[in-house]
Amino acid sequence: MPSSSTPTQRQRRLGAELRRMRTAAGATTSDAAALLGVDRTKVSNMEAGVRPVTSERARILTRNYGHHESAYADALVQMAEQRVRGWWEEYRERLPAGLLDIAELEWHAARIRTAQTVHLPGLLHTDDYARSVFGAVLPALSRLEIELRVAHRIERQQVLDREGAFGYVGYIHEAALHMQFGGRDVTREQLRHLCEASERQNVELRVVPVDRGAFPGAGHALLYAHGAVPQLDTAQLDSAHGPEFMFSDTQLTKYRAHLDWMEKASLGSVESRDFIHSLSREL
Repeated sequence: MPSSSTPTQRQRRLGAELRRMRTAAGATTSDAAALLGVDRTKVSNMEAGVRPVTSERARILTRNYGHHESAYADALVQMAEQRVRGWWEEYRERLPAGLLDIAELEWHAARIRTAQTVHLPGLLHTDDYARSVFGAVLPALSRLEIELRVAHRIERQQVLDREGAFGYVGYIHEAALHMQFGGRDVTREQLRHLCEASERQNVELRVVPVDRGAFPGAGHALLYAHGAVPQLDTAQLDSAHGPEFMFSDTQLTKYRAHLDWMEKASLGSVESRDFIHSLSREL
């Protein structure tokens, strides 16, 4: 199976989990190579995500690392099996790889929770709101680059419509609701769109009022994707140089606590919808 010089985040994650499982079992790369009948370099490349891992090889490794019929091992084998070409691949080489990695992360998630403090949830953007957000990027993007990003962002929303769609919970700080990206008209339509989206069975929006005071992770947009098992959860943060993906136990514990705080501090879903609706009427 050919190697990839630019593995996706999902490929890197599978390799990292196999490496974590191997080291926990006290096995070396030489041990893994012997199990698979390959040289150590190929094992290292698999664990780096550079060389794809087949489901058969993932099953051999997990079983020999002491994970017999565990949900964690089964989830890793399933990751190796899921090698379909996603819709986001149409944007490969046209958009930064990190944006495609976010779409792939969402597509395979069992559940998603997000926390927004400046922008509104990306999975619920209108075209004009998204266009305004990307229009404010520095260094400035060309008109074509902006439109590609808008098209990609809107296509991401199909994950909410597919059969067996995951549950989505978005925590929105009140400050983000007052940010008029694109002006009053665009913001008004965006807020109305949020209200409509929040009536969907699999979408829940919760507003954190400004009078709640200080809050954890101020200034950071957080996407928390629940995996098939807790060990495969992923936290994704936006940064000036692109998306960051984190999945160490310490990091996941921190961001779960962050979202749990938002849950307790936020208004209920119905009250939040009414709150957003009232703001849209004021514009």
